[in-house]
Amino acid sequence: MSEACGCGSDDRPGEDEQEPERLWEITELRAAAVAGVVLLAGYVVGWSGGPHAVEIGLYALALVIGAYTFVPSTLRRLAQGKIGVGTLMTIAAVGAVILGEVGEAAMLAFLFSISEGLEEYSLARTRRGLRALLSLVPDEATVLRDGTETTIAPAELAVGDRMLVKPGERVATDGTIVSGRTALDVSAITGESVPVEAGPGDEVFAGSINGTGVLEVEVTSTAADNSLARIVAIVEAEQSRKGEAQRLADRIAKPLVPAIMIAAVLIAAIGSVLGDPLVWIERALVVLVAASPCALAISVPVTVVAAIGAASKLGVLVKGGAALEALGAVRTIALDKTGTLTANAPTVIDVATTNGATREHVLDVAAALEARSEHPLAAAILAAAQGPVQPADDVQAVTGAGLTGARDGRRLRLGRPGWLDPGPLAGQVAAMQAAGATAVLIEDNDQIIGAVAVRDELRPEAAHVVAQLRRGGYQVAMLTGDNQATAHALAKQVGIEVVHADLRPEDKAALIGQMRQRSSTAMVGDGVNDAPALATADLGIAMGAMGTDVAIETADVALMGEDLRHLTQALAHARRARRIMLQNVGLSLALITVLIPLALTGVLGLAAVVAVHELAEIVVIANGVRAGRTKPLGGTIIETGTDSHRLAHTRNQKTTAAS
Repeated sequence: MSEACGCGSDDRPGEDEQEPERLWEITELRAAAVAGVVLLAGYVVGWSGGPHAVEIGLYALALVIGAYTFVPSTLRRLAQGKIGVGTLMTIAAVGAVILGEVGEAAMLAFLFSISEGLEEYSLARTRRGLRALLSLVPDEATVLRDGTETTIAPAELAVGDRMLVKPGERVATDGTIVSGRTALDVSAITGESVPVEAGPGDEVFAGSINGTGVLEVEVTSTAADNSLARIVAIVEAEQSRKGEAQRLADRIAKPLVPAIMIAAVLIAAIGSVLGDPLVWIERALVVLVAASPCALAISVPVTVVAAIGAASKLGVLVKGGAALEALGAVRTIALDKTGTLTANAPTVIDVATTNGATREHVLDVAAALEARSEHPLAAAILAAAQGPVQPADDVQAVTGAGLTGARDGRRLRLGRPGWLDPGPLAGQVAAMQAAGATAVLIEDNDQIIGAVAVRDELRPEAAHVVAQLRRGGYQVAMLTGDNQATAHALAKQVGIEVVHADLRPEDKAALIGQMRQRSSTAMVGDGVNDAPALATADLGIAMGAMGTDVAIETADVALMGEDLRHLTQALAHARRARRIMLQNVGLSLALITVLIPLALTGVLGLAAVVAVHELAEIVVIANGVRAGRTKPLGGTIIETGTDSHRLAHTRNQKTTAAS
């Protein structure tokens, strides 16, 4: 619960404790259920003409049970000078008891305990995400000291140490390569979709996976201050910041509660001077009951639970009411590239041939060399090759360059431009690279026969989704760790004009911070490298159930499917839910505005005020339940500001199948 609220428990589960996941595990809802049963029993006794003392006793018991969920914490917060909805609810309940309406006081406590429980349920989450970050650091690191290899814990590494990183091992901390060449898998750190060639003088980051070469790395950061440690620090700081955000009801209650309390005191004081003190004190108490925000207190949580439940059926996990409000209010969308706009599955997009070779022959030779390779490009080339492949013999990896082998007595080579001379294919290779692809050259018996371009392709629906967002008035930007050429090439295809490339996790977080100063910003990503940006944004959205644990845990919203169209659907759903919330808040405030003068002038007594309140509660609950309605994926509505754009589209079967 917010620090600003005057309600809710101060006892929050720690990071290692199990937070409630089911409705019946919520303390406030269990108390509300018991209070409701006791309150109903009191009504039954009263309606059946039973003993009045028993009826009042049951009401009093229901009041105590319901009030236990918010009165103690309200008093503690009042001692700290903090007020909220709970403060006014407590005063209203006390006022009802003073006026002899114990049943009404019990009803107030019952309804408010339900609202507290529903909000607690909507905010409950586990906190396992940071463990995924820490698991990227190996348990041991090999260092060279006095010419001897020594195995130590990563925490013992000091700046200036020389690490020895063998093929397949993770780098224990940040450093600079002193000797050796390799292809580094840095996808967990920078989001780079294709392994990065690295050699002497290049930086390496903690958690990177070494390819085929043996590296000697000079340590530049300790384990406590490396890339992953900084990611953890950013995530923790930003999650703490978000935990201090006030709830909608409390933002309204902050000025409302003291105003009503002051008004009640003035009514009692001035009325006592000018007229009968008992009459005006009673009217002051009726005004307090009339001003009790019962409808306000319960309407927002009901809307939140209904909307979140409906969103889950759409494959959208929304973590609480604050996240739902933020999702409905964002104006800027920052999209990661790899795994978000793209499928994170490199594919062959082009094959160039020369010296009489055919496309099929080029792919066959390339596949023969890649048949037993673990390189991420191998799967793309093997998938593009037609028919069974005869693997090459004596295949050897040339660190940072490519592969060599032989088949049927012919010498075969595959590698990057620079190691192999592109010759007549130089222009086509340059075009491949300009299009954001990784180009590899293939030689057969020392003669260049072709070049293969491999690229992580856009999701089929990506361009359509970006177009929807832009037509809906959203500002769209791409943030990626990939190189400038790849980023700008794919951004042009998808229709994004604002592109930020070559970014490390902290760079993404810094950019998001700048965007937030201009408008409410959501970050959409799927990897560990996106975690700081997801946490820094007004709203973090994790893409895909297969995204890393830390991304889904850090994010406020998770799109559990791999279809990016769920993003526009989630935005439309949240806007509608937020609109319903505001309707309920407006109705609740209007009700208070009308009831206070009527209670002040004596037109309405306590019974009439209670009846109007209960009717209003039914109305706002029914309105809140409307947030549980959903729209099919085939059509969405996106609204920003005063404009609304109906962006309906017919689902393309071929595209859906491909996605």
